[in-house]
Amino acid sequence: MTLPRILHPLLDLPNVQHGFFTRLGGVSPFPYESLNVGQGSKDSLDNILENRRRVAASFGQPEARLLNCYQVHSKIAVTVDGPWPTEDRPEADGLVTTTPGLILGALSADCAPILWADPVNGVVGACHAGWKGALGGMIEAEYAALLAKGAEARHLRAVIGPCIAQASYEVSTDYEDTFRAQDADSAAFFIPGKTADKRYFDLPGFCLMRLKRLGLTQVATTGHDTCAEEALFHSNRRGFLRQEPDYGRLISAIMLRP
Repeated sequence: MTLPRILHPLLDLPNVQHGFFTRLGGVSPFPYESLNVGQGSKDSLDNILENRRRVAASFGQPEARLLNCYQVHSKIAVTVDGPWPTEDRPEADGLVTTTPGLILGALSADCAPILWADPVNGVVGACHAGWKGALGGMIEAEYAALLAKGAEARHLRAVIGPCIAQASYEVSTDYEDTFRAQDADSAAFFIPGKTADKRYFDLPGFCLMRLKRLGLTQVATTGHDTCAEEALFHSNRRGFLRQEPDYGRLISAIMLRP
């Protein structure tokens, strides 16, 4: 079975395989239908494992080689040399490897997944950047970890996957104040909300700016809105607004070809 996935030309490379997976092609019931890979959700473990098996199989690998962190909205990136048991996954939000055949995944349901590749030096990475991580330095931490494994800025490519878009992301003015206090350039990513005490925040735009500020030139977004595009994506915010009991988790993944 071929799972639906979004591909980006920047990561269409001879030695790299990637995919920003949708919610389609899995086995989970409401509210997770159907491809839910989140070990932290309340979905049944059997469903989650089968969904993860399908993702791994699309890379030609067993489920044990599909790796993701216990994501904690941090600025921690770890280097991966081999698979680990699910219960031993590290508390972090970024993964980097030079080992072919390891699938690095970032889970999301409105936060920004970012896939990275240096095809010349054979280094790939995946990280998760919600507003806390993006503002707190997750992108910069992932970049540093990639360089430490031999990646070079001139060869690095980074693509921001499906996440919540500005039109769907209403926040308070306090939120904007927090950003402005830590990053003056963030002002460009807020526009007025429906009322005077609200703003709309451009998360993918902010992440793209932080990538470019590192000196990277081969960067892009997939351009999707997880909250608005219900048929394709899980969304934490959409589930919260509807008072649903839980929500599914998407996965974006990348691998050096064996």
